[in-house]
Amino acid sequence: MAAICQPRRALMEICPPQPKIAARIRRSYMEILSSRLDPLSATSRSRNLNISSRRGQSLDTTLIRPLSLHDDHSDKMEDNQTVLSKQQLVQHIKSLITKQSQRQHVQTPTSDLKLLQEDLHLKKANVYRSIPYSRLESNRDAHCYRKAFPHLVAFKVSCQEGGRALLQREDWDSVLEHALVAWRYTSELPQWDTSSHNTVREQCFSVLAAHCLTSLQHQPPLLSRATELLRRFKMAQVHSSIIVPCIQELQRILRQAQESATNH
Repeated sequence: MAAICQPRRALMEICPPQPKIAARIRRSYMEILSSRLDPLSATSRSRNLNISSRRGQSLDTTLIRPLSLHDDHSDKMEDNQTVLSKQQLVQHIKSLITKQSQRQHVQTPTSDLKLLQEDLHLKKANVYRSIPYSRLESNRDAHCYRKAFPHLVAFKVSCQEGGRALLQREDWDSVLEHALVAWRYTSELPQWDTSSHNTVREQCFSVLAAHCLTSLQHQPPLLSRATELLRRFKMAQVHSSIIVPCIQELQRILRQAQESATNH
């Protein structure tokens, strides 16, 4: 008679794997078995955990009190430090303002004149940058003029405002120098195919000539300076005849200087 095979009985049912706990640590198989076999040990373990947590809380409360006093003291110290730093910052800002004002008073007219000349040079360069050169037709037509018109106006404004600022300061020699340099930059501006488009250029010439004439009338230059200015004015006459009144005024100043020299 064949032996009847009976299925073996498992000593203990194997539990399915437990999900991850909050700390994302999977419990091992032996820990699960030990918890099933020895429930008393689990309860004692939980009691130990509760006791340790209570001890930790008591220690935390004892440590928090002195620390809180120390924190309050440190906060007060930080507040005092911030107040001192603010006072130092205010003093530093005041010193910077006084230094800046002193620099403005010490600033020479030559530095102002150099800045105005650099501004004019930049505005002239912007005019030429705005003109498209990749066209098959002329780059001095109406289309290119419309591209450059805002920069031409900016150049004219620089001529007007720069000379006006020097006139208000009554720096007459710097007015003449600025006008002559601006005259040269104005002569280097593009001449357009349409004559009406050159109006801005002529307006710059007339403004600069008016500045020169005002400076000559308020403070006539010395003899050596007048001869140099007359030479430069005659060179500027090649670009525009608007400077003729300035030449006439200089010639009158030179005649008066020569007559006074002969009388003495």
